[in-house]
Amino acid sequence: MVRLIFIVLFSFFTMTANSQNSAAATVNSRATIIDPIKITKSVDLDFGNVISAFNPGKVVLSPNGNRIAQGVQISSTFPGNVAPAEAIVNHGNNKYSISLPNSFTLYSQEDPSQILIIDEFKVDPTIGETLDVLKIGATLNLEANQPSGFYTNSSGFNVTVSYN
Repeated sequence: MVRLIFIVLFSFFTMTANSQNSAAATVNSRATIIDPIKITKSVDLDFGNVISAFNPGKVVLSPNGNRIAQGVQISSTFPGNVAPAEAIVNHGNNKYSISLPNSFTLYSQEDPSQILIIDEFKVDPTIGETLDVLKIGATLNLEANQPSGFYTNSSGFNVTVSYN
């Protein structure tokens, strides 16, 4: 009887040693191709006419086109061309991020050593179905007694959009 129990136990251990040692599954694959994101400038950023002062000051141009002067004056009689920048983003309903510079320098056409700094960029996206109209405002910083003249920078600043 002891032999019979020994044979049964031995058989049990040898049968479990022959268990399954591999398995397989079928995996499908797919890809979706989306259109590349595009941005097109439609309007340049323009602060209009600003009157210099004895003290430093700034002009804040909001994305909706409102100007607020701090320490300088702006003329309602001769405002000049005032416009927030505008760009059209084609993104096909995909989420994206917007990158702007920390600051940007404008140079006097009469005396390139005279500069104005633009900073504190603000963006107001108008959400559309596949196109967004981005409006961009910023702050124009003036030194005390800023020399008069036309200030610009032909290289422009970059507005970068990237899919998230």
